[in-house]
Amino acid sequence: MKNLRIDEKNRKEKITLRVNGKEIIAYRGETVLAALIASGYRSLHKNEESRQPRSPLCGMGVCFECRATIDGIPNVRTCMTYASDGMEINIDL
Repeated sequence: MKNLRIDEKNRKEKITLRVNGKEIIAYRGETVLAALIASGYRSLHKNEESRQPRSPLCGMGVCFECRATIDGIPNVRTCMTYASDGMEINIDL
């Protein structure tokens, strides 16, 4: 996936996350959602009934549209979770 980050920004230590088995780059201090969006992910889960893709809306923990399974824990809000090295993320594509 393409890196959509702004190059001029000073960032902290580079870390690696695994999303559905594929490695992406994140930086300490970023939320999981920021790392996912910067790596090109737009849809993070599907509606339970219609199975239509759902995308994050608010980015601040209100809408619950950014949910993913993180380190085996389902329905974690990625916008409220800081990325950590080696984190395993599963999204329902």
